[in-house]
Amino acid sequence: MSESKPTSAQYTGEVELPRVQVALTLNTPPAASSDRPPVVESQGKVTVGERTLAYQAKAGHFTVRTDDGKPWAEFFFTAYTLDGAGEPQNRPLLFAFNGGPGSSSVWLHMGAWGPRRVVLGPEGEALPPPARLADNPGTLLDVADLVFIDPVGTGLSKAAEGVDADQFWNVEGDVDSVAAFITQYLTANGRWASPIYLGGESYGTMRSAGLAQKLQGDHGLYLAGIVLVSSVLSMATIRFADGNDLPYVLYLPAYAATAWYHNALKPAQQKLALRDLLAEAEEFALGDYASGLLLGDRLPASRARSLRDRLSRLTGLSTSYLEAARLRIDMGRFNKELLRDRGQTVGRLDSRYLGRDRALVSDSYEYDPSSAALSGAYTSAWNHYLGSELGFRAEQRYQILAPLYEKWGYGKWGNRYLNFSDCLREAMTHNPSLRVLCANGYYDLATPYFATEHTFAHLGLHESLRDHLQMTYYEAGHMMYVKDECLHQLGADVRAFVAAGAGTLS
Repeated sequence: MSESKPTSAQYTGEVELPRVQVALTLNTPPAASSDRPPVVESQGKVTVGERTLAYQAKAGHFTVRTDDGKPWAEFFFTAYTLDGAGEPQNRPLLFAFNGGPGSSSVWLHMGAWGPRRVVLGPEGEALPPPARLADNPGTLLDVADLVFIDPVGTGLSKAAEGVDADQFWNVEGDVDSVAAFITQYLTANGRWASPIYLGGESYGTMRSAGLAQKLQGDHGLYLAGIVLVSSVLSMATIRFADGNDLPYVLYLPAYAATAWYHNALKPAQQKLALRDLLAEAEEFALGDYASGLLLGDRLPASRARSLRDRLSRLTGLSTSYLEAARLRIDMGRFNKELLRDRGQTVGRLDSRYLGRDRALVSDSYEYDPSSAALSGAYTSAWNHYLGSELGFRAEQRYQILAPLYEKWGYGKWGNRYLNFSDCLREAMTHNPSLRVLCANGYYDLATPYFATEHTFAHLGLHESLRDHLQMTYYEAGHMMYVKDECLHQLGADVRAFVAAGAGTLS
């Protein structure tokens, strides 16, 4: 990725859209509701660079059954299989999903890896409605067939008739049910011989780690690779709470990047290249800042003043604010305070985005401007695509983001921070061929890159396996693929990752 600083005009003014050539074969209109099949098939073509990829698409429900054959859940999925690629069982197959908990797979599907993409401005800025679609230059169809999964309660997925849906809305039930979908899908479609990959974003990275362990241990399915987008495997790294100083340390570099992006730093730090600024922030975070926080009220006044000065230089916040905060900067408060004098807030999912709250004096931001900027476009574009291009007419509301978070159960993790890192360590140890690619956005304040690095540095993985972990970085946020440059780079990085496992690029 280029380290050049974006211009200040990224999110203002009019944007001229690139001309996109679309070659798409639409399916025939769907049958009447009473005769509608559970899965609708269509044919499509996507132009990527100078290459045109023809594919078969399937959208609909797949019935997952218990071991005694009873219906357990109706998973909604969308699958893409490349035409003319030889025997499907020899071709990599990637299962993708988002997080939440409560998110459908629309974001990775229509933003990163599917054949069609929501059209945004080149930096990811929202455009006036209606939403539009274009061929996706970042699609992975040239190296893998794709299956996008909506967990139960998201999208159109639901518990089977007579089955209590609550059993799916917890850590264990979620992993168990998605693992059952994957293995039963492989059986139904004759794909057990394919190299199998998982791709998850946000909480979906926890699901990926849990699935790797579950698929190997309970189903005998060993994965070829996992792609983690904006990873969080340990909630202790991102939960701001009394007695947990870890997030304050691990968020600091992302705060510095955000302040730098918005030209909110003092001249000495502002003139640095982004990577140089981050190196300074990382060193301070792991050194003087971390040790100072650990001292708590034992921290000498003179050292506290020194820490406030350095923290102010790296974050753009005043020393008086940092003194009142006891050197501990909560993410929501940072998003409000950084540009308070301009009457603006910064985004959580992507801190490049700006918002405006009604109350300028409030302690924390009122909404996430990055989420607000993108949700409408993705919702409209997906509903149009599902009905008009995939030909699936939904009779119920498609739950892009279902309100499952407050219902979610944490089982054995109920009285401690949820941590899936050991699931991944175990899976990689038992399957030494398993490789992991972790994609990080510098402006992600939901799952900051430095917190991810901390988690992987404490994985306890044997040194012989550590080079099976690959980190990539992008000058964008949680959904780095909304930025054109990052979409291309993420696509290239994941293609290379899959191709390296397959031994060749198809």
